Amino acid sequence: MSSPILELTDVKTHFPISSGFLFRRHVGTVKAVDGVTLSVQRGEVLGLVGESGCGKSTLARTIMQLVPTTAGAVVLQGRNLAAATTGELLAARRDLQMVFQDPYASLNPRMTVFATLAEPLLVHRVCPPADVPARVAELMRTVGLAPRFMQKYPHEFSGGQRQRIAIARALALEPKVIIADEPVSALDVSIQAQILNLLAQLCRKMNLSLIFIAHDLSVVKHISDRVAVMYLGKIVELGPALDVIEHPRHPYTRALVSAIPTPNPDVERARQRIMLPGDPPSPIHPPAGCAFHPRCPHAQEKCQLAVPPLAPDGPTREVACGRLSEI
Repeated sequence: MSSPILELTDVKTHFPISSGFLFRRHVGTVKAVDGVTLSVQRGEVLGLVGESGCGKSTLARTIMQLVPTTAGAVVLQGRNLAAATTGELLAARRDLQMVFQDPYASLNPRMTVFATLAEPLLVHRVCPPADVPARVAELMRTVGLAPRFMQKYPHEFSGGQRQRIAIARALALEPKVIIADEPVSALDVSIQAQILNLLAQLCRKMNLSLIFIAHDLSVVKHISDRVAVMYLGKIVELGPALDVIEHPRHPYTRALVSAIPTPNPDVERARQRIMLPGDPPSPIHPPAGCAFHPRCPHAQEKCQLAVPPLAPDGPTREVACGRLSEI
């Protein structure tokens, strides 16, 4: 297998908490991402799932270096972005782009579509200024929009069209990796399918690597090659999408999968939902040992003593559970 295009090694993103008005003092730390090791191959779609607050979006912003890395390495094609200078990060933006959840918030309302798509081309000098209009028109056609709309503003488009514009902006620099942070959660179901199919088509056509963040495991199963399940800042299960969703191993993954609805009424009535007690623990004061043990139906006293590592469970699966062989 070729070397990964993107590799994360023990990445941590912690945010200090301060108190006081005149004399600020450190009173705690939010461990939003707490030791994530991942790799993404060229042309692979990696799904990243988990409950709200588990650290998915923070991990995405850490990879993009929109928030600083507390520890660990984020290596993109041999370049450690966590230790890169401002100039090196600017150069890396050509290979690493992001599509945000809310297209209306991520697009400048005072810029036309043409200005939005032309800006990265001009900043990174992708093509001569005279060729920019043709390149913008090509980008719009790539995402299924008519070039005649390039002088319109974001508010003149629907939500799905705005997300297509955001995808076109991400594609403008012909990146190697795109991070999509819940790109369809704010859209209608029918529009969601169109955007998902567009992303899948672009990944195949351009050999793009995609980190796809979502809550809906059925959506992740549809588009992803592999799935990483995240809980309280850590990866607890990692493996092929079909295996992880159809045969989950970690108790947390089993609970997530049990919540997936099915269109078959008979199967839906017989579906056994695993209800987890309580809420996810605070990342300020995470539980000792396995972070999932306060909600785990299989937890024992030993689960409180040590943090289980993400260890191999077969040839293609990794699971972080100290009682895996017993459940």
